[in-house]
Amino acid sequence: MSKDKLTNAVGSPYFEHQDSQTVGPRGPVLLQDFILQENLAHFVRERIPERVVHAKGTGAYGKFTVTHDITKYTRAKLFSKVGNSCKMFARFSTVGGEKGSADTERDPRGFALKFYTEDGNWDLVGNNTPVFFIKDSKKFPDFIHTQKRQPKTNLKSATMMWDFWSFNPESLHQVLILMSDRGTPHGYRHMHGFGSHTFSMINAQNERTWVKFHFKTKQGIKNFTNEEATKMKGENPDFAQEDLVNAIEAGDFPKWTLYTQTMTEEQAKDFRWNPFDVTKVWPHSEFPLIEVGEMELNEIPVNYFAHVEQAAFSPSHLVDGISFSPDKMLQGRLFSYPDAHRYRLGANSHLLEVNRCPFAVNNYQRDGVMADSSNYKDRPNYYPNSFDNVNPDAAYKNFEYELDNNHVANFNRNENDDDHYTQPGLLYTKAMNADDRNALINNIISSMSGISGPHRDLIINRQLCHFFRANIELGMRVAQGLQINIDANTMNHAK
Repeated sequence: MSKDKLTNAVGSPYFEHQDSQTVGPRGPVLLQDFILQENLAHFVRERIPERVVHAKGTGAYGKFTVTHDITKYTRAKLFSKVGNSCKMFARFSTVGGEKGSADTERDPRGFALKFYTEDGNWDLVGNNTPVFFIKDSKKFPDFIHTQKRQPKTNLKSATMMWDFWSFNPESLHQVLILMSDRGTPHGYRHMHGFGSHTFSMINAQNERTWVKFHFKTKQGIKNFTNEEATKMKGENPDFAQEDLVNAIEAGDFPKWTLYTQTMTEEQAKDFRWNPFDVTKVWPHSEFPLIEVGEMELNEIPVNYFAHVEQAAFSPSHLVDGISFSPDKMLQGRLFSYPDAHRYRLGANSHLLEVNRCPFAVNNYQRDGVMADSSNYKDRPNYYPNSFDNVNPDAAYKNFEYELDNNHVANFNRNENDDDHYTQPGLLYTKAMNADDRNALINNIISSMSGISGPHRDLIINRQLCHFFRANIELGMRVAQGLQINIDANTMNHAK
C-alpha cells in the first residue's frame, strides 16, 4: 500500500506536524512556523453559526423511486413514469434545542428532504407532524423565542411557552400532538414525515391541484414514553443519530412510502376550513391518501459537517410541476429559509456538494465568498449576450391564475377562521386510544406544572379554557392534575 504525503491546505508536503519551530528546545515559538499558524487559524474557524432552529440533527443519502402514476396531477419529470428514481438526501432534527441538546427532547422533529431531479433540486422541508403551532409566519420569531431560553436566566421556561400557547388557540392541535408520546419518537426511523403545508401540482394541461405530502414509515410507529425519553437523555443524548447510523451501516435501510392528498380548486372553495391553514388537516375520509413512491436511505455521508451540517433546504426550491399555495406560513418560509442559508453558509452555499444540483445549471450569478467557477468557467455573467447559447424555455413559464381578492390589508389570521377546537377534539377522542389519552394528560400536567411566577394562575386558566373547548374530559383531567378548582366562571369562558 503506497503512502500518501502529508501536505498543507494547498498541497505542499511538509514533515513537522507535531512540534512547533522554536528558538531552542524550550522556545519561544517562531511566528514563521506557517504550518502552526495555518492549523490553528483553521481550527478556530471550524464552527459556523448553528441553525436558529433544527440545530441538532442527522442525515443520510438514499434513493426515491416512483411506484404509482400521478401524471394526471403533475408534469414534474420525476413523476413522468412509474419506475423513475433519483438520488436524494434527508436530514432529521429536533427543532428547539441547541446543537448539543438531547435527541429525545419533547419537540417536533424536522423531516427535510432534497431530491436531485433532472429538472433541478426539489426540497420538501417538513416535520413529523401534519400541522404546526401558528398559521402566519409573522408570528414565527415570537413563537421560537418561547421555545428557546429566557434572556435573563438563559434557561428554558415552561411559563413563557404555555403563556404564548394560551394566547394563540390555533396552536392547540399541534400542542396536543407534541404533548402526546408522538412528541418523543423512538429515533427518526419510526416516525412519519409530512410536508405539512398545502402545495400545488400543475399537470401537462396546465391545470392546478392542491396537494399535501405524507411519508409513512415502513418501520412502524414507535415512541418513547416521557419517562423513557427522560432516561435516554442521560444515557445517550445522541440516541437518534446513533440509531440511524447503526441501522444503515448494518444494511437495515429505513424506508418510507410517499402518499399525497389532493384537493381541486372547487373543493378548496367549499371546504369547511381554510385548506391553506397549516394548523388544520384534510380528513382522509374526504381526501384519501394516494400512493406515489418509496424513499430508502442507504448511505451515511462520509463527513458529517460537509454534508449534514452544511445541508441547505428551502421550500422555495421547487421544480416544474410542483408549486406553492397561499399558505401564509409557507409564503414566509419561501424567503426566510434561503436567507438563513446566505447568512449561515454564504451566498454560494448551493455550490457545496450536498446542495449542488448534479445536472446542468445555467445562470448568471457570479462571485461572492467561496465562489467556484467549475459550473460556468469563462462564460458571460450577463443576459442576454452574444456568446453563450442559454435561452429561457417557454415550457417552464409560471402558472398563471386570477386572485379571488384584490383588497390589500393586514387581515386578522383568525377572523372567519377561528375553529381551533374541532380537530384537536377529534384527535383526542377518535385518533387516540385510552393509553394515548392517559400519556397525553400526564405529559401536559408535567409540563404545565413548571409554570411559575405571578401570572401562573392566569396562564393556566387561559390554557384550560382551550382544553375545555376541545373536549370537556381533557380540560377536567388536566385541571384535576394541576389541582385547579374549576368554577362556573371558568366553564362559561370555555363555552
